[in-house]
Formats: sequence, structure tokens, C-alpha cells
Amino acid sequence: MDPALKTMVENMPEKTGKSLDEWKKLLKTKSFEKHSEGVNYLKSEHSVTHGFANTIVTLSNDDENGAEDLVESQYKGKEDLIPIYEELIKYLKSLGSDVVITPKKGSVSIIRKRQFILIKPATKTRIDLGFKLKDKLVTNRLENSGPFGTMCTHRVRISESTEIDSELKAWILEAYEKSK
Repeated sequence: MDPALKTMVENMPEKTGKSLDEWKKLLKTKSFEKHSEGVNYLKSEHSVTHGFANTIVTLSNDDENGAEDLVESQYKGKEDLIPIYEELIKYLKSLGSDVVITPKKGSVSIIRKRQFILIKPATKTRIDLGFKLKDKLVTNRLENSGPFGTMCTHRVRISESTEIDSELKAWILEAYEKSK
């Protein structure tokens, strides 16, 4: 299990009032056709924050589907990108204890009160980093959201760890600060 996800699961009882296993048992008593229905149920009926609700439903579905670790699955055949992913996660965790890392099937959402970064292994040689930076001008490097659509306002393509430089970190910090 991804270290960030493991930390989130360990913090779940304190932050949500139940352990992951307790949430899974509860969800087994329900029947949701869509992922979002389970997330909305946990948010509205149990006051679980979006990040935790999404993780609980994802991990519950994972058990049912017998899927492998979500992050590991994303990087199958793209193992050269793992050091870039790990460096991004290390920096994101350094921003504050309120950063929630939520792996999904094809990407990893980084959430504070709302998602502010999305990490997606786009190709075998590139990670796309989606940002929520409303009213930020597009540049050659900080592109429009591209395939992220409305989930993000901007995208940066990363092919090497050296591209996680001060400029990129400043944009990440700005997105984090705007997600209060």
C-alpha cells in the first residue's frame, strides 16, 4: 500500500469516527450503482469529508473487485515514472498535515478541503499534473487543463524529476493555499 494511503487509513478512526474495516462493513449493507452515490452517502449521512469518503468507497470497491494496490496498478509498465511520483508526494506531504492523498483507478487526487492537484501517469514517459488555479494565466509550461477538462484548470507535463523545480513547487503551493 502506498505510504500516503496507509497514513490516511491509519488516521481514519480519529478523523471519521470509524476504522476502514468498519466503514467497509457499513457499505456492504448498502447497494450503490455508482461510486459517487457511495461517496455522497458517506458525506451526507455520516459527515465524512470528501477525501475520506472517496477513499473508503474506492478501497471498498477494490476489495470487491480484487484489484491490486491502486497506485501500483497505475504505474504498471510505467515504472520509470515512480521516482517522479514519489518526489511529488514527498513535496505535497510537506505542505501540511491537512493534505489528503487519495488514489483512484487512473490517478491520485490531492485534497485539502477540495482537490487541488491531480497526478496521472499519462504515458509511459510522462506524468500529467493537474492544478486548480482559478484565474491563473496559461503559460508554455502551465498549460490549459487539456484532458483533465473541468476537474482542473491547468496542467503541467513532467517527464523527469528535475522538472520538480522551484517554479513547479510554487504553483503547487499556490494551489494548496487556494484550497483552504
